[in-house]
Amino acid sequence: MKISVIIPVLNERDNLPATLEALGKTAAGADEIAEIIIVDGGSSDGTREWLGQQSDLRVLDSERGRGVQLHTGAQAATGEALLFLHGDCLLPPGATQLIARALSDKSVAGGCFLIGFAERRPPSLGLIARGINARTIVTRTGTGDQAIFVRQEVYEAVGGFRPWPLFEDVDIVARIRRRGKFVVLRSAVTISARRWIAHGPWRTTFLMYALRVGYWLGIPPARLKQWFVDVRR
Repeated sequence: MKISVIIPVLNERDNLPATLEALGKTAAGADEIAEIIIVDGGSSDGTREWLGQQSDLRVLDSERGRGVQLHTGAQAATGEALLFLHGDCLLPPGATQLIARALSDKSVAGGCFLIGFAERRPPSLGLIARGINARTIVTRTGTGDQAIFVRQEVYEAVGGFRPWPLFEDVDIVARIRRRGKFVVLRSAVTISARRWIAHGPWRTTFLMYALRVGYWLGIPPARLKQWFVDVRR
Protein backbone atom coordinates (compact mmCIF):
# COMPACT_ATOMS: atom_id res chain seq x y z
CA MET A 1 0.00 0.00 0.00
CA LYS A 2 1.34 3.42 -0.99
CA ILE A 3 1.07 6.15 1.63
CA SER A 4 1.12 9.89 1.00
CA VAL A 5 2.56 11.78 3.98
CA ILE A 6 1.07 15.26 4.39
CA ILE A 7 2.72 17.78 6.71
CA PRO A 8 1.19 21.24 7.27
CA VAL A 9 3.78 23.77 8.43
CA LEU A 10 3.93 27.32 9.68
CA ASN A 11 7.27 28.57 11.02
CA GLU A 12 8.68 25.09 11.68
CA ARG A 13 12.25 25.65 10.46
CA ASP A 14 13.71 24.45 13.77
CA ASN A 15 11.63 21.26 13.97
CA LEU A 16 10.90 20.13 10.43
CA PRO A 17 14.34 18.66 9.59
CA ALA A 18 14.15 16.27 12.57
CA THR A 19 10.58 15.29 11.62
CA LEU A 20 11.67 14.44 8.09
CA GLU A 21 14.77 12.61 9.31
CA ALA A 22 12.63 10.42 11.59
CA LEU A 23 10.25 9.80 8.70
CA GLY A 24 13.14 8.68 6.54
CA LYS A 25 14.39 6.31 9.22
CA THR A 26 11.00 4.75 9.87
CA ALA A 27 10.58 4.05 6.16
CA ALA A 28 14.14 2.85 5.59
CA GLY A 29 14.10 -0.38 3.63
CA ALA A 30 10.36 -0.08 2.97
CA ASP A 31 8.53 1.23 -0.07
CA GLU A 32 5.23 2.30 1.49
CA ILE A 33 5.78 6.05 1.10
CA ALA A 34 4.52 7.33 -2.23
CA GLU A 35 5.40 10.97 -1.55
CA ILE A 36 5.93 13.55 1.15
CA ILE A 37 3.82 16.67 0.70
CA ILE A 38 4.65 19.78 2.72
CA VAL A 39 1.97 22.49 2.79
CA ASP A 40 3.28 25.84 3.95
CA GLY A 41 0.84 28.37 5.36
CA GLY A 42 3.02 31.46 4.93
CA SER A 43 6.09 30.83 7.07
CA SER A 44 8.35 33.79 7.82
CA ASP A 45 11.16 32.03 9.73
CA GLY A 46 13.04 30.51 6.77
CA THR A 47 10.94 27.34 6.54
CA ARG A 48 9.82 28.05 2.98
CA GLU A 49 13.35 28.91 1.84
CA TRP A 50 14.74 25.72 3.39
CA LEU A 51 12.02 23.67 1.73
CA GLY A 52 12.97 25.17 -1.62
CA GLN A 53 16.40 23.55 -1.26
CA GLN A 54 14.99 20.03 -0.78
CA SER A 55 14.66 17.89 -3.90
CA ASP A 56 12.71 14.92 -2.53
CA LEU A 57 9.62 16.78 -1.30
CA ARG A 58 6.47 18.13 -2.90
CA VAL A 59 6.02 21.63 -1.52
CA LEU A 60 2.70 23.46 -1.79
CA ASP A 61 1.59 26.86 -0.60
CA SER A 62 -1.75 27.41 1.05
CA GLU A 63 -3.82 29.84 3.01
CA ARG A 64 -2.88 29.70 6.69
CA GLY A 65 -4.92 27.30 8.81
CA ARG A 66 -4.33 23.66 9.64
CA GLY A 67 -7.64 22.43 8.21
CA VAL A 68 -7.08 24.29 4.94
CA GLN A 69 -3.45 23.18 4.67
CA LEU A 70 -4.24 19.53 5.38
CA HIS A 71 -7.00 19.47 2.79
CA THR A 72 -4.78 21.17 0.22
CA GLY A 73 -2.20 18.43 0.69
CA ALA A 74 -4.78 15.65 0.59
CA GLN A 75 -6.24 16.91 -2.67
CA ALA A 76 -2.80 16.71 -4.28
CA ALA A 77 -1.96 13.27 -2.87
CA THR A 78 -1.72 10.15 -5.03
CA GLY A 79 -1.34 7.45 -2.36
CA GLU A 80 -3.90 4.83 -1.42
CA ALA A 81 -3.65 6.04 2.18
CA LEU A 82 -3.01 9.45 3.71
CA LEU A 83 -0.87 10.07 6.78
CA PHE A 84 -1.22 13.51 8.39
CA LEU A 85 1.85 14.44 10.39
CA HIS A 86 2.56 17.63 12.34
CA GLY A 87 5.81 19.45 11.66
CA ASP A 88 7.18 18.78 15.16
CA CYS A 89 6.22 15.09 15.50
CA LEU A 90 8.60 12.15 15.15
CA LEU A 91 7.21 8.85 13.91
CA PRO A 92 8.22 5.63 15.70
CA PRO A 93 10.34 2.98 13.95
CA GLY A 94 8.39 0.99 11.38
CA ALA A 95 5.43 3.38 11.43
CA THR A 96 4.59 3.11 7.74
CA GLN A 97 4.73 -0.69 7.90
CA LEU A 98 2.39 -0.63 10.91
CA ILE A 99 -0.05 1.57 9.00
CA ALA A 100 0.05 -0.67 5.93
CA ARG A 101 -0.53 -3.73 8.11
CA ALA A 102 -3.48 -2.10 9.88
CA LEU A 103 -5.09 -1.07 6.59
CA SER A 104 -4.66 -4.56 5.14
CA ASP A 105 -7.83 -5.26 7.15
CA LYS A 106 -10.55 -3.97 4.82
CA SER A 107 -12.79 -3.13 7.78
CA VAL A 108 -10.30 -0.51 9.02
CA ALA A 109 -10.99 3.00 7.75
CA GLY A 110 -8.17 4.76 9.56
CA GLY A 111 -6.37 5.18 12.85
CA CYS A 112 -3.69 6.95 14.86
CA PHE A 113 -0.76 6.37 17.23
CA LEU A 114 -0.22 6.91 20.92
CA ILE A 115 2.03 9.80 22.02
CA GLY A 116 5.07 10.46 24.15
CA PHE A 117 6.71 13.81 24.89
CA ALA A 118 10.23 14.51 23.68
CA GLU A 119 10.95 16.40 26.89
CA ARG A 120 11.28 14.64 30.26
CA ARG A 121 10.75 17.64 32.50
CA PRO A 122 8.68 18.69 34.22
CA PRO A 123 7.77 15.18 35.45
CA SER A 124 4.05 15.98 35.09
CA LEU A 125 4.44 15.60 31.32
CA GLY A 126 4.68 11.82 31.71
CA LEU A 127 1.40 11.73 33.62
CA ILE A 128 -0.28 13.96 31.05
CA ALA A 129 0.92 11.69 28.22
CA ARG A 130 -0.45 8.63 30.01
CA GLY A 131 -3.78 10.40 30.40
CA ILE A 132 -3.91 11.28 26.70
CA ASN A 133 -3.09 7.70 25.75
CA ALA A 134 -5.69 6.27 28.13
CA ARG A 135 -8.33 8.54 26.61
CA THR A 136 -7.25 7.51 23.11
CA ILE A 137 -7.48 3.78 23.86
CA VAL A 138 -10.81 4.01 25.68
CA THR A 139 -12.57 6.31 23.20
CA ARG A 140 -10.85 5.06 20.01
CA THR A 141 -10.32 8.63 18.86
CA GLY A 142 -7.23 10.70 18.17
CA THR A 143 -6.03 14.24 17.60
CA GLY A 144 -3.78 15.74 14.96
CA ASP A 145 -0.51 15.30 16.82
CA GLN A 146 -1.14 11.54 16.97
CA ALA A 147 -0.39 11.05 13.24
CA ILE A 148 -3.90 10.34 11.95
CA PHE A 149 -4.04 8.07 8.89
CA VAL A 150 -6.95 7.16 6.64
CA ARG A 151 -7.70 5.38 3.38
CA GLN A 152 -7.88 7.92 0.58
CA GLU A 153 -11.30 6.72 -0.57
CA VAL A 154 -12.62 7.15 2.97
CA TYR A 155 -11.15 10.65 3.16
CA GLU A 156 -12.89 11.57 -0.07
CA ALA A 157 -16.15 9.95 1.01
CA VAL A 158 -16.36 11.95 4.25
CA GLY A 159 -15.51 15.21 2.50
CA GLY A 160 -12.02 15.76 3.91
CA PHE A 161 -10.87 18.27 6.47
CA ARG A 162 -13.09 21.24 7.06
CA PRO A 163 -11.35 24.65 6.85
CA TRP A 164 -11.38 25.11 10.61
CA PRO A 165 -8.59 26.70 12.67
CA LEU A 166 -9.21 24.28 15.55
CA PHE A 167 -10.81 20.84 16.08
CA GLU A 168 -10.51 19.96 12.42
CA ASP A 169 -8.88 16.75 13.68
CA VAL A 170 -11.61 15.79 16.15
CA ASP A 171 -14.22 16.47 13.49
CA ILE A 172 -12.68 14.31 10.77
CA VAL A 173 -11.94 11.40 13.12
CA ALA A 174 -15.64 11.34 14.07
CA ARG A 175 -16.57 11.13 10.39
CA ILE A 176 -13.93 8.48 9.63
CA ARG A 177 -15.32 6.30 12.42
CA ARG A 178 -18.70 6.24 10.69
CA ARG A 179 -17.05 4.53 7.70
CA GLY A 180 -15.23 1.74 9.49
CA LYS A 181 -12.93 0.82 12.36
CA PHE A 182 -10.59 3.46 13.75
CA VAL A 183 -7.57 1.65 15.19
CA VAL A 184 -5.09 2.88 17.78
CA LEU A 185 -1.57 1.63 17.08
CA ARG A 186 0.30 1.03 20.34
CA SER A 187 3.57 2.56 19.16
CA ALA A 188 4.09 6.19 20.19
CA VAL A 189 4.70 9.29 18.13
CA THR A 190 7.16 11.61 19.88
CA ILE A 191 5.68 15.09 20.12
CA SER A 192 7.02 18.42 21.34
CA ALA A 193 5.86 19.63 24.76
CA ARG A 194 6.64 23.24 23.86
CA ARG A 195 3.06 24.39 24.41
CA TRP A 196 2.81 22.68 27.80
CA ILE A 197 6.19 24.06 28.87
CA ALA A 198 5.48 27.59 27.64
CA HIS A 199 2.13 27.93 29.40
CA GLY A 200 2.39 25.39 32.21
CA PRO A 201 1.54 21.66 31.92
CA TRP A 202 -1.63 21.59 33.99
CA ARG A 203 -2.88 24.98 32.84
CA THR A 204 -2.45 23.91 29.22
CA THR A 205 -4.17 20.57 29.84
CA PHE A 206 -7.09 22.30 31.54
CA LEU A 207 -7.39 24.78 28.65
CA MET A 208 -7.43 21.98 26.08
CA TYR A 209 -10.21 20.13 27.86
CA ALA A 210 -12.12 23.39 28.35
CA LEU A 211 -11.86 24.03 24.62
CA ARG A 212 -13.08 20.50 23.95
CA VAL A 213 -16.11 21.06 26.17
CA GLY A 214 -16.77 24.30 24.31
CA TYR A 215 -16.60 22.43 21.02
CA TRP A 216 -19.05 19.80 22.28
CA LEU A 217 -21.37 22.61 23.35
CA GLY A 218 -21.39 23.96 19.80
CA ILE A 219 -19.12 26.99 20.11
CA PRO A 220 -17.68 27.69 16.63
CA PRO A 221 -14.01 26.64 16.22
CA ALA A 222 -13.10 30.13 14.95
CA ARG A 223 -14.27 31.58 18.26
CA LEU A 224 -12.52 28.87 20.30
CA LYS A 225 -9.29 29.62 18.42
CA GLN A 226 -9.21 33.05 20.07
CA TRP A 227 -8.55 31.30 23.40
CA PHE A 228 -5.76 29.14 21.96
CA VAL A 229 -2.32 30.77 22.15
CA ASP A 230 0.09 29.72 19.39
CA VAL A 231 3.66 29.04 20.60
CA ARG A 232 5.22 29.28 17.13
CA ARG A 233 7.00 32.47 16.18
